[in-house]
Amino acid sequence: MRILLVEDQPDAAQILAKGLREQSYAVDIAGDGDTALYQASVNDYDLILLDVMLPRRSGLDVCRELRTTGSALPILMLTARDAVEERVQGLDAGADDYLSKPFDFPELLARIRALLRRGPAVRPAILQVGDLMIDTRSRRALRGNQIIEFTSKEYALVDYLARHAGRVVGRAEIAEHVWDENFDPFSNVIEVYIQRLRRKIDDGYRRRLLCTVRGEGYMLCSGEPIADVE
Repeated sequence: MRILLVEDQPDAAQILAKGLREQSYAVDIAGDGDTALYQASVNDYDLILLDVMLPRRSGLDVCRELRTTGSALPILMLTARDAVEERVQGLDAGADDYLSKPFDFPELLARIRALLRRGPAVRPAILQVGDLMIDTRSRRALRGNQIIEFTSKEYALVDYLARHAGRVVGRAEIAEHVWDENFDPFSNVIEVYIQRLRRKIDDGYRRRLLCTVRGEGYMLCSGEPIADVE
């Protein structure tokens, strides 16, 4: 899942981004409201963490602009102000949730998970593909009775594929949601991670869940044979 973090304090932004990346999120950073609107217009984000007090254009203005243009992107507003009026303003501007600074990082993660589950449609906390089960709260995976350990980036990739199980996901879409703006489109890093996932998910099992659809992309499926699949 790819997040746009809008925070004008560089140190705070880097610390928060580091924590989120350790939780398998891809994170881009914008330091002002205008940059945030531009990045949201050219990239496909899954959620925005939006500070209220920003240079050039406030978080409230950014939120209003996004909603005016029809964006349904989940927005979690962050602010150092805890007054009821401030929370009301943020929600009225179109924010989906509101969190006052300082906050506990586990609470922020819980709110992010809740917003991502909600999205355009309610998403389950447990993802099931064949006999593969992924618990998005604990970020644990099981196939049968076997626990599968993933690195942060491996988990981000399998989580995205599982949320779109049964549908072919192209390389560009994976790069857009699982990697951040520093992704090199000419690298083979996606293929490397797919091979890692295939070894962890499918090695030792008779039914293959992670498939390559030639010329199109990758898919997690329930294990039935599919034409044109490797």
